[in-house]
Amino acid sequence: MVAWFGAVQAQEYGPAKWGLALRSARGATETLVERAIEQGRILRTHILRPTWHFVARDDIRWMLELTAPHVQRRMATYDRQLGLHTRTMTRAMGQIERALGDRGPLTRRELSAELARTALPSGTRELAHMMMHAELEGLVCSGPRRGKQFTYALLAERATSAPQLEREQALAELTRRYFRSHGPATIRDFVWWSGLKTTEARRGLEIIRAYNRDVDGFTYWTLKRKPERISRRRAGAHLLPIYDEYLVAYRDHGAVPRPAYMLGGFQHALLVGGQVAGTWSTIQTPKGLVVDVHPLRQLTLAQRRELTRAVTRYRRFLGAPVSLSIA
Repeated sequence: MVAWFGAVQAQEYGPAKWGLALRSARGATETLVERAIEQGRILRTHILRPTWHFVARDDIRWMLELTAPHVQRRMATYDRQLGLHTRTMTRAMGQIERALGDRGPLTRRELSAELARTALPSGTRELAHMMMHAELEGLVCSGPRRGKQFTYALLAERATSAPQLEREQALAELTRRYFRSHGPATIRDFVWWSGLKTTEARRGLEIIRAYNRDVDGFTYWTLKRKPERISRRRAGAHLLPIYDEYLVAYRDHGAVPRPAYMLGGFQHALLVGGQVAGTWSTIQTPKGLVVDVHPLRQLTLAQRRELTRAVTRYRRFLGAPVSLSIA
């Protein structure tokens, strides 16, 4: 599923795992998703925009070569403001590579200690920027978690056989992945999601021979001449996690309007019939987790039934007691 999307935003780790299961087979649980991440079949790294994304192990090298230079240019000013100039970064990359090569996957705290030992910057902000640079250079990626702690591992050890593609091949592949999983979408949407230049996005669409259609003043692109229509009844109700692809992977929000306070997708969203119909959060109680839903409007009886099914699926995902409360 991650490979089908190309990349899936993973800023908030727990909710991002639910976003993967939500789109996978109905039996997908948090344990199964965690296992795929533990085994390195799914990697979590900075690869687009920049922010955290899940990416399939077999896609990480060719995608990094295509997108990393754009992200690095965006981060260069912030790196310099922190005093992380080229010479410092080069020394840090060498130290990080040696530490991971000698000791295996390490946490941020352990890597900070390694950098401090050689008089390199090791503060929280500096370390975050250096580790992002190491990810974009193809040096490190996510390692197996140690309890609840995240680790970094050498990409060379985590994705030993990941293929590389020629630039035009990579551009075509990323364009195809986005529009097959997110389409219909505009060029602005793809540029926002990928971080590529508009000229590159247009070239990608040209290579894959995508189809376009004008709707309400926007030009939407798809891989099929006639995209599948999904009825609102069939669309049902979904509990979308924060930063979900359905809401954050688009620059133009006309197709799925939402309240001003949700424009960035910075809340868990209730989706009914393909449209934002409210927000939700979780409350831990002695009897288990409560999904607390705040609809934007009165829900019909049929919509409440769909919402109950969505909560049941969330309960299966967590493997723990979950109940529903509608404000």
